[in-house]
Amino acid sequence: MGSFSIWHWLVVGILVLLLFGKGRFSDMMGDVAKGIKSFKKGMAEDDTPPATPKHIEGQRAPDGAPIATPTAEHDKL
Repeated sequence: MGSFSIWHWLVVGILVLLLFGKGRFSDMMGDVAKGIKSFKKGMAEDDTPPATPKHIEGQRAPDGAPIATPTAEHDKL
């Protein structure tokens, strides 16, 4: 009584085929496959580093001029 018989599974199968049909089911599976492919492609694009380094505003390249350092004679003054 608690288990499903072959007739129950047959009725369920017929209802599934009537609701979805052969064409609809294959179309859905094709859409799922396209979604998975596009997801993998998007993940692969995120992993690649950017081609050019970004410029940070507010920083400049150091000048070529040497910085004056205090000497012992300046400390005595």
